[in-house]
Amino acid sequence: MTIISFIFFTTLVAALTLFFTRKDDHKTITGYFLAGRTLSWPLIAGSLLLTNLSTEQMVGLNGAAFIDGMSVMAWEVIAVIALVVMALFFLPRFLKYGVTTVPEYLEIRYDHQTQVITNIIFLSAYAFILLPIILYTGATGLMGILDLPGIIGIESRAILLWLVVWTVGIIGSLYALFGGLRTVAVSDTINGIGLLVGGLMIAWFSLSTLGNGSLSNGIEVLVNTSPERLNSIGSRDSSVPFSTLFSGVLLLHFFYWTSNQQIIQRTFGAKSLAEGQKGVVATGLLKLLGPIFLVLPGIVAYSMFPDLGNENADQAYGMLVNRVLPAGLAGFFAAVMMGAILSSYNSALNSTCTLFSLGLYKKIINKEASNEQVVKSGKIFGWVLAIFSMSTAPLLMRHESIFAYLQKMNGLYFIPIFSIVICGMLFKKVPPIAAKIALLTGITIIGLGYFVKPFTGLVNAIHEFHFLGLVFLLLVMILLGFSKLIPMVDSQNDSAESAVDMTPWPMVKRACVILLITVLIIYGIFADFSVL
Repeated sequence: MTIISFIFFTTLVAALTLFFTRKDDHKTITGYFLAGRTLSWPLIAGSLLLTNLSTEQMVGLNGAAFIDGMSVMAWEVIAVIALVVMALFFLPRFLKYGVTTVPEYLEIRYDHQTQVITNIIFLSAYAFILLPIILYTGATGLMGILDLPGIIGIESRAILLWLVVWTVGIIGSLYALFGGLRTVAVSDTINGIGLLVGGLMIAWFSLSTLGNGSLSNGIEVLVNTSPERLNSIGSRDSSVPFSTLFSGVLLLHFFYWTSNQQIIQRTFGAKSLAEGQKGVVATGLLKLLGPIFLVLPGIVAYSMFPDLGNENADQAYGMLVNRVLPAGLAGFFAAVMMGAILSSYNSALNSTCTLFSLGLYKKIINKEASNEQVVKSGKIFGWVLAIFSMSTAPLLMRHESIFAYLQKMNGLYFIPIFSIVICGMLFKKVPPIAAKIALLTGITIIGLGYFVKPFTGLVNAIHEFHFLGLVFLLLVMILLGFSKLIPMVDSQNDSAESAVDMTPWPMVKRACVILLITVLIIYGIFADFSVL
């Protein structure tokens, strides 16, 4: 029954996506990479949510909650602050210049070399960090939910992991490389509905199981047996100490939701500024529900599987789902998880193709390329990258917490790129040479702090997220210093004409204030500052 319901829902999503996108333009640059700039706010919100909420979140964040409890909700709730900044500040500026990629904006603001360097950084990060992690966490989650070792009869976890990784990778590549951005957005939205229903369903069933069939008893058991795990304030020993929310954690959110090509590409495809702002704000509202299905199940799993051990925390979510759901619903949720995996994977792959085709192929390799040649180059590069990511994903088995590993590696390039984006927008006299120096300096310093002794000891002493905050301040000082020494004379063209209607959504400021107040309320309800 589990496999039947899994196959049925997965096939249904594919059929609906094919039906709704059958007449789409997949041959031109705008049509393939930006959905023809026709995306409405529900598609933007659905795609933003699903691109973010893949298995590195479902499996990884619940695994982190298994270890640290409620404090890891910072990776969901604090995101709302960054989304507010995206809606009010970044999105109007990106849409004003009609850009397709973040590096393209940096070329307008700085110069061609800055665009090339940023493109290479993005491509390297997606190839070596993001895509393999999506496939690994996706395969790990599916193996636990569907009990694949028992169904397929393969006892070796390593062999089964390779099999599932390649299966998911091939299917995801077909979505991304043949359909384009609108196909990704439509499938994301359909799967997003299933993910919200399924995620809330897991929280309900897990608490009910903990309470021997009663939801209220389950909540009572959780509160009475592990009250310290329901604290939103992270201690110094947790993966997210409270003080880091004001330094590295906040900066990582800012980059992720305002400058990360994989995420914000669907906002570039908005048919107007108002639709884009609605989509971003709606995503912020949905993120406030995140702790219910991305953190709470991990805390429940700790109560159910106390002997699992922190080294196996990433297996907790799959085990929980397999334990609490009936067979038919387990198959449905596995299909939803499959959709989440495909969403993040095909979004990252689509963004990678966009970066390569428009940033390197069209700008350097073949400047006279036609629309068809540019799109074709992206598809070929995408298949090469897909094969590479499928080959490297199973090698991540040795990491204790894949979510912690992801956040650490993200900082390597998040902070340098964000520093030049934000300073480029705020300070018009920052010259191109400063941007290039900041990029290379930031990556070098963070790399030394992460991987080279004795620098690693210093980073551990102050915490890696505070370290990222200090690096960001250093890079800003470098950028502002160059703006005084050799100020840029001709900055970006403020008279550029946008490709879409730039009339803001009238309710955007009011909606953003409500979101920020809600963040404070959520933290206040679960706060216990005695751990500091």
